[in-house]
Amino acid sequence: MTTLFSRIIDGEIPGRFVWADEHAVAFGTIAPITDGHVLVVPRAEVPRFTDADDDLLAHLTGVAKAIGRAQETAWDAPRAALVVAGFEVPHLHLHVLPVWGEGELSFANARHDVPAEQLDAAAERLRTALRAAGHGAHVPAALGSPAL
Repeated sequence: MTTLFSRIIDGEIPGRFVWADEHAVAFGTIAPITDGHVLVVPRAEVPRFTDADDDLLAHLTGVAKAIGRAQETAWDAPRAALVVAGFEVPHLHLHVLPVWGEGELSFANARHDVPAEQLDAAAERLRTALRAAGHGAHVPAALGSPAL
């Protein structure tokens, strides 16, 4: 069965893409814990991180690291956090978000009422920071496109 994330990657469901390469994409979550919270997702449907081959997992964490550094810059955050939970969608995904303390790292803090304009603005802010950090080749030309 096709996952929700595959439907986003395929363009069936809109997404706010900040990264795209041949193996992975990253897009904003609709329920961010902090502004700039994104999901790094493999294009291939891998159910759990423990099912991923080592090369894919290394690639995903490399993408997460680049995004995390851009988040630290864009939001002047002391840290970027990486969370792998995966209960809500059976498609491997890494949560990457700027944080100011460990207390923020709870999905109970997810905001479900963030206006679309604020989600768009956060994605554009991160896209700008990724370009400035030299990752422009991986920032899709359009916010809603996962194209390379």
